[in-house]
Formats: sequence, structure tokens, C-alpha cells
Amino acid sequence: MRYALRIVTAVAVLLSLAAPATRAAQTYAERVRETVLPNGLKLLLLEDHKAPVAVMQVWYRVGSRNEQLGRTGLSHLLEHLMFKGTKKVGPEEYSRIIQRNGGNDNAFTADDSTTYFASLASDRLSVVIDLESDRMQNLAFDDSQFTPEQHVVMEERRLRTDNNPVAALFELISSVAYSAHPYQWPTIGWMDDIRQATRADALDYYRTYYSPGNAFVVCVGDFSAETLRDQLTKAFGPVPNGQPVPAVRASEPKQQGERRAVLRREAQLPFVALAYHVPDLHDPDGPVLEVLGAILGGGKSARLYQTLVYDKRLARDVGTGYELTSVDPGLFYLYAQPLPGKPVAQLEKALLAQIDKLQQAPVGTRELTKAKNGLEAQFVLAQDSMFYQGMLLGQYEMVGDWHAIDTYVPNIRAVTAQDLQRVARLYLTADNRTVGTLDPLPGSADRPAPPAMPPAGMVH
Repeated sequence: MRYALRIVTAVAVLLSLAAPATRAAQTYAERVRETVLPNGLKLLLLEDHKAPVAVMQVWYRVGSRNEQLGRTGLSHLLEHLMFKGTKKVGPEEYSRIIQRNGGNDNAFTADDSTTYFASLASDRLSVVIDLESDRMQNLAFDDSQFTPEQHVVMEERRLRTDNNPVAALFELISSVAYSAHPYQWPTIGWMDDIRQATRADALDYYRTYYSPGNAFVVCVGDFSAETLRDQLTKAFGPVPNGQPVPAVRASEPKQQGERRAVLRREAQLPFVALAYHVPDLHDPDGPVLEVLGAILGGGKSARLYQTLVYDKRLARDVGTGYELTSVDPGLFYLYAQPLPGKPVAQLEKALLAQIDKLQQAPVGTRELTKAKNGLEAQFVLAQDSMFYQGMLLGQYEMVGDWHAIDTYVPNIRAVTAQDLQRVARLYLTADNRTVGTLDPLPGSADRPAPPAMPPAGMVH
């Protein structure tokens, strides 16, 4: 999980006060109703009656991981095109219909998945059900709709990556850190691939990956699971399943030496990031890495901020990034942006010193407890959001089994100081490291400094 939500010490106190209620709460396994339709579509329904609203998410098991060189960016481009209508629904009408019914909608593409979602009053769920079942099988667009959307995506890439030196650096790091796995290319795709894509490419991609057997529906909200299951079955049951999708067989070989990448671009300040190949949820070390990220970068009281920003006054921003719920093993990031006048090489050494400290000395009990409490508080308190509950179900189902949500807190609680030291020594090594540095071109100091953060999925 990413550390976008920073947890302060006071939240841990709140968590301890709420502990009896938390222990008594039902697990996801007890609350979620799972159904698999004959055409292969899985339904995950979670009743939550605290407000008369509901969230519906349709997850497709396709992202940039499923693409090929020369045809990157098709997952994200198709996400845009999914709003171009069907024989029943005109272009851009999807969002207008949702808005007329008091709801909001959006979509996002990631390395492993493409997700469409809408939030609205629970008594209007039938509206989004009909729309989603229709476009799962009846998407229609011609060149007059394809070409403008293609240009929209190209402009999106310019704004988010080509004109953002920090985002461009993370893109470069991925392309260097991976030599054989499709995680090496960006979710939005390479510019030339987007430019060369055709309507036929998009339609072929749609027919290949957008089928009931390669998708699942998540609904959370104020509804009867039994009644909603019948509605979904009636709407999606007749959708014919497609052929089995092509398997992704690529596997990244073990890295056998440090790799370095330098990006020379117009930028106000330098930037440095360290990336290490690490396991994910499928490995027992996944939760340990989650805690390790919190120890180093879990807010302003964590080690990186305290040492590099407060004490040494080397950096204006620091952080970590780690995706626990990825289909294939990903990267663990440490990153920092120096204060004006501070050498980026000195900042890199300071980051490496923090790793060395983890490897040489066990984390103290108080610091470890604080980090684990912060992660648990973030997890528990976020359950108040129906959308977040749906996201959890979707993310864990994408990597194999939504039941694993219930193991998150116990696994975090079980992490020891010895685990952290062992994992730091095992993965955060020089031979497993890719270092990326942003080197500003002369005369570009007036350029605004972009936010410092690792890459994330593309939002429509």
C-alpha cells in the first residue's frame, strides 16, 4: 500500500481506544457475498448500511502488464474510449446519465488492472448496472471519436510525464530496473506507441480482454446482497464470455549489479531515487516491507524526514514507495529532493546511510510499535469509506484472493525487529539497486519544482 495517507501519533491512540470494537468487527470473509456467474464473471457484494449510498466498481484484469513493446498504452487508451458509447448510449452520455442520477464516476488504469467505478444513491444502482453490462459487450466508436481521444491521451502524457521531470525520472528508473518484465514501460505508454495506435488496435484489445471471464464486479453499500446479486445476474449473465486471454509469462531475472540512470532535463532542483526489486503480497516478506516503508517514510516523524529534512537539513522532501498488492514482484523506492544548494550526491549517501542503519541495528520497540500502529490505524479508519472497501476487495482479488484482506493486520502485527533487519539485508543491497538521478540543465532553476512521489496509475 502506498503511504499517501500520513498517520500521526494521535491516530495510534485513537486506534487503541477503539481496539475492543475492532476485535469484535466482522471480517471481510464473514461480510462479503461471492458469486461466480456461468459466464465466469465474479460478483463481490458487501453490505454497508451506514448511509443510503453505494459504490459499484468493474475491474478488468488487464493493464500495462498485458501490453507489448510497440503497442504500449493500449490499456489506458481503451479506458478513455470506453466512455465513447454503445449502440444504446451515445458518446460521453455515460457520465451525463450518472450525474443526472446524482452520482459521480471515473476510471483508472494501472500496471495490472483497469477499473471503472460510480458512486450514487443505492436505489439508483440499476442505472450503473445497465450501463456497465452494456459497454462490456457493445462498445462502439469510429475514427472521428478515436482520433480526438488519442490526442487527449498524448496531451495527458505531455502534461503528466514529458513536462514533469520527476515523473520522467521514475519512468526512466522503471525502464532501467526491469530488463525482461513489462513493468519496465509506463502505464500511459510510450509517446510513439500512442501516436501509432489505431482504432483497429483498440477494438482488438477490447475484444481480447473485456469479457466476463476476465473481469469481476465489486459493490459496497446500502443494499440487499441477495437482491443485488439477482439484478447483476440478470444484467451480466447474458454477456457471452470470450476466449481465454493471453497469459503474461515474463519473469524478471535476478539483478546482478547496481544500475544507474541520469536524466538531464530542465528542472528547478535535482532529485534522487533508489529502487530495489522486492516481493509482494505473495511472499511472507511483503508485510515486512510494508512496515519497513513506514519506518523510513511513514510521515514527518519517520526516519527519513527526521534525519534528512529536520536534522541534517539536506532535503526539502523525502519518502518511500511500495506496492504490496501487485500481481508480480515490484520495486521498493526511497527518494529525496535536496534543498537548494545541497549536492544530490550527498543526499544519496544520506539515503544509503539510513539503509545501512537498518541493516546494522534492530529497530527499537517503541519505533516499531508506532509504525505498526500507524499502518493498522490507516487500514482500520479507512474502512469508513465505501469506496476504499471496494478498492481493497478489488486490489486483493486482482492478486489472487480477496480473503487475504483479513490477513493484513495480523501480518503487520507479527513483524519483528529481526524481520526488518533480515529483509533490509536481503533486498536493500547494492547489487539489487537501481539509482536514478535528475540533473537539471543549466539555466532551468526558475522552473517550478514538481511534487516528489513515486509513480501511480493513470486516472481518466
